[in-house]
Amino acid sequence: MVPVKLTSEDLAFLRRPLYGFFTVAAGAEEPQPRPVWFEATDIGTIELFTLADAAKVRRLRTDPRASLVVAAPVGEPEHWVSVAGTVTLESQGAQELAARLAARYWDLGDRGRSTELEQMLGAELLRLVINPQKVARYTP
Repeated sequence: MVPVKLTSEDLAFLRRPLYGFFTVAAGAEEPQPRPVWFEATDIGTIELFTLADAAKVRRLRTDPRASLVVAAPVGEPEHWVSVAGTVTLESQGAQELAARLAARYWDLGDRGRSTELEQMLGAELLRLVINPQKVARYTP
């Protein structure tokens, strides 16, 4: 597939602290979407992090195709962006990404959350980079 670019409107929407639903190509297995934190980058990729031994990592090593769907919350006009493409697994930058995303999604002034982040950062993490090859969207 040929890479595609996210629009400036897509990027503005994806930079909100919304949950994405990440699904990897599963071959003969059932797809298993999971809610995730994510970051839309200036170069048009989508990044997330995960434990290095997660099932999604094993699946991505076999078939690197995946998608992320992000929707506006209830009470807002219907708006969503779906990104599909290939994923690269990166050993560098996962802890930094996790820290940035935790600050975006959590109140790190809350001692419980900051302790949870410390534990998260102590784990072996990978950075997943989605290289968009297909983007679908709906906006009113």
